[in-house]
Amino acid sequence: MLRRHRPLMLFTAAMVAATLITGVLYAVDPRTLDGMPLWAKPLKFAVSFALYGFVWAWLLSLPHKARRTSWWAGTALVVAGVIEFGIIALQATRHTRSHFNDDTPFDDTLFTIMGVTIVVLMIGNIVGAVTVLLARQADRVTASAIRLGLVIGTAGLLLGALMFIPWPGRPVFGDFAGAHSVGVPDGGPGLPLLGWSTTGGDLRIPHFVGMHALQLFPLLAIGLAAAARRLPALAPQEVRLRLIRIAGFAYAGLLALVTWQAMRGQPLIRPDGLTLAALGLLTVLTLGAALAVVARSQPKPETGSPSEPQTMEAV
Repeated sequence: MLRRHRPLMLFTAAMVAATLITGVLYAVDPRTLDGMPLWAKPLKFAVSFALYGFVWAWLLSLPHKARRTSWWAGTALVVAGVIEFGIIALQATRHTRSHFNDDTPFDDTLFTIMGVTIVVLMIGNIVGAVTVLLARQADRVTASAIRLGLVIGTAGLLLGALMFIPWPGRPVFGDFAGAHSVGVPDGGPGLPLLGWSTTGGDLRIPHFVGMHALQLFPLLAIGLAAAARRLPALAPQEVRLRLIRIAGFAYAGLLALVTWQAMRGQPLIRPDGLTLAALGLLTVLTLGAALAVVARSQPKPETGSPSEPQTMEAV
């Protein structure tokens, strides 16, 4: 992968180092920002970018055409990621917010730059996804997992744009309108480390859930392949392919559900009856479909034993 896309692998290594540094700062620096540890946000982004860069380096190492185009798309992801993380880390050292911050002209300029880099990140993600999606991979299960991860991951990335869409009651920051939270001001009580609002909806949740499909689906394909060595029901490729597709339906449904929940101003940890009913239905449909696929793959018991033929006397 280092030979295939050196910038992405170097970026991944840099984000691993940043994870270690911000992890130490998170542990030793007692300062807070908007009710959260000061270094929580840089730590989250360092971990996310490390995973993101490594998976994209692997994806772009798979056989596909238009390698020059995909190389530039991957490089665009690196440039956007470096700028995005650099601003987040810089603002943490200044003890101020990186997103939705126009307290000074300098802060407003940085936030505008971040708006540009996220557009570059989206374009690079889409171009890279298209080049990989158009390729025919040898393993159908892995190929399906990659396609689902890319499509859902791209959708999750695009859902980040909801934070910048104005509607009544949304604050305006420089040339942008929007916020992370829905129904409550940004900076209120949040979940440990993640910071997702515990009093209102939070648009970072669908953004996070969608983006990391890119890592989860290839891992699921690997996990099913490993399980198939011990479970004969999973040995047929067609069974694992159907399970991957069922997982894609379930994950897309989960992404839609958390988006709907956030847009209604509802905290993730305090779902109402309607949200729980939708989650229950999604769970039942997913488990039912998965069990049906596995059950159909079980070998049918033989009706008689050829080694013990019945005789006329026995009859």
